[in-house]
Amino acid sequence: MSPDPAPAIETEALRKVFDGLVAVDSITLRVERGEIFGLVGPDGAGKTTFIRLLCGALEPTAGSANVAGFDVLRRPEEVRRRIGYVSQAFSLYGDLTVAENLAFFADIYRVPKSERAPREEELLEFSRLGPFRKRLAQNLSGGMKQKLGLACALMHTPEILLLDEPTTGVDPVSRRDFWRILYSLLGRGVTILVSTPYMDEAERCSRVALIDAGRILLCDTPDALKQRMSGDLLEIVAQPQDAARTVLASTPQVMGVQVFGDRLHVSVRDAASDEPALMQALAQAGVNVTSSRRAVPGLEDVFVSLLSAYGKP
Repeated sequence: MSPDPAPAIETEALRKVFDGLVAVDSITLRVERGEIFGLVGPDGAGKTTFIRLLCGALEPTAGSANVAGFDVLRRPEEVRRRIGYVSQAFSLYGDLTVAENLAFFADIYRVPKSERAPREEELLEFSRLGPFRKRLAQNLSGGMKQKLGLACALMHTPEILLLDEPTTGVDPVSRRDFWRILYSLLGRGVTILVSTPYMDEAERCSRVALIDAGRILLCDTPDALKQRMSGDLLEIVAQPQDAARTVLASTPQVMGVQVFGDRLHVSVRDAASDEPALMQALAQAGVNVTSSRRAVPGLEDVFVSLLSAYGKP
């Protein structure tokens, strides 16, 4: 790895506008070397555009981006030599086998001939794709395709990995395997920036930036972000749920209500004093409450609370 003390990624007022639509809105961000950094937000939040700006695939409308110590706009080739990129959509060659895809990327990145065979074997073992080396990429499962994409991105031993929602649509077992690989890379000193819509994946990151409409709303460790949520959280199970949600949303003590499966997460200012009033309102409306308890806010609760503060549903 480079001894350069500069951060792995640093942007200053980075902005991208498409035909009047602001996709990335003046983002200033710093990702330190050796951390796994999560970029979390809903579809259309600007995650993909931001990562493509870091790769040099898009030219910014304004601002700057430095990756691995190099200006992306002025020295894109230096940046590309030091990064690996995995997109959300499978973008490898379906009519090539697993081994042929790895060989192809070894050619692209000019991996020395003497290093290719041992590097291929290491990556096949690392990703558990060894038994499938002769299978066409188009015949792999979704999770295996993403692991192949990661293996190809690692063929030239990059300093920094940029991952754009790599586990979207992937089964739970493959998601677990994928994150096992990421943690192994982290142990080798690779810096990872990963975008995800999944809050459980965000919990696994060292730091997280919550993004919406191209803006960074908050950036901190997962624990620190959860502590930023004001008030208390009640978890209520009640039937009928739709009626319970309507009643709670119209109760003065309630700051927000969100559905989590069969549970309602209800934000209040003070659980001890507000809960009795909520129970009374539900009982008067004929709603049957199965359980009500104080809950610890998760990142999703924090994110929804932030969106509400910005006037979004």
